[in-house]
Amino acid sequence: MDVLILFLAATATAFACGLGAIPVFFLGDRAIALRPYLWGLAVGVMTVAAIWGLLIPAFDEGTPLELGIGLAIGLIFLWIARRVLDAHHHDETSRFRLGKGRAATLTFAVLLVHSLPEGFAIGTAYASTTAGLGVFVISAIAIQNIPEGTSVAIPMAEEGYSRSALFWGAVLTSIPQPIGALIAYGLVDWIEPLLPISFAFAAGAMLALVATEMVPASLEDKRPWAAITGTAIGAGIMLALSLVFGI
Repeated sequence: MDVLILFLAATATAFACGLGAIPVFFLGDRAIALRPYLWGLAVGVMTVAAIWGLLIPAFDEGTPLELGIGLAIGLIFLWIARRVLDAHHHDETSRFRLGKGRAATLTFAVLLVHSLPEGFAIGTAYASTTAGLGVFVISAIAIQNIPEGTSVAIPMAEEGYSRSALFWGAVLTSIPQPIGALIAYGLVDWIEPLLPISFAFAAGAMLALVATEMVPASLEDKRPWAAITGTAIGAGIMLALSLVFGI
């Protein structure tokens, strides 16, 4: 039953990504104006979730060595993923395409790869015995998936995709989340000492994602005040949730 609940919750976070496509239905290209706010929101949400919901529990559950190992693995994972995607980006003969345009393909691919460690975070938090931690992390991933959905929907809309394609394209970028959640939960449940390493791995990957992808995306249109506003709102939401769930 626990596994089924976890799978359904992680699948729901994937569908939250589809919600981000909805503003694009009505605003079209004008949705670009929302991007710094939405990406700022994601920065605030993910930073607080990574520190409050993953790093601090990693300290509580394990040793500094385990924390360091997990953080290093998470950073290496994101570095390898980034290098692979960059290699495809510069290879004009690559088959790494969705068919209608390169911008939508690359955005889709980046979010698809990066959603896996978010799934690991969900599964690890759910495996923890800390009350409310699973719901806290799941809520964080669901909230930050909304701007990711907007990000992939905008270039798809520019390239002529239908509304249904925008929605399902956004959802598909987060399909690895339930898979990653089940893998992490299974490993931690099977080998309990992996819990602090898994916490630190997910935190390292998420913080690297924030630093290398989300912060630059929030500052793309040269409106730092918009990104800062979104970040403050996102951090405030997660700090409020941490009080609600007693994290």
